[in-house]
Amino acid sequence: MSDFDYPIAYDAKMVGDYPAVVSAGAGYVYDDVLEYRIWCYPLDGAEDLANGHDYFYAFEAFEEAEAFQKKTKGAQKPLALIRQYEWIDEYKPGKFSHEKGERIAEWGAELLEGRKREHGTIEKLLKSLT
Repeated sequence: MSDFDYPIAYDAKMVGDYPAVVSAGAGYVYDDVLEYRIWCYPLDGAEDLANGHDYFYAFEAFEEAEAFQKKTKGAQKPLALIRQYEWIDEYKPGKFSHEKGERIAEWGAELLEGRKREHGTIEKLLKSLT
């Protein structure tokens, strides 16, 4: 990993309260990090706490999540639960649209670097993608 300063969760009181099932990936940019997740897979050796089902632990900071992952058997790499108010949708290969609303998704935490949405970010990205 780089020297990127991973943002802490937007609202520490909400960490662990978001739904387990959300969108995955996509969008190119994010507005907020809601929590970091470590998914544990019993089939990969994690303790079976959910009748054989996968489960996750939620953390406020990336560093906490990464430390937990490194010491926990069957734990996967940290994911960031992100919120997007605007994003880029690739609705067909090579065809993109600027979307607005609210979307919550899991991203690999390594994807956060350089992707925080700022004024003009989406317009610049769309120009570079088309």
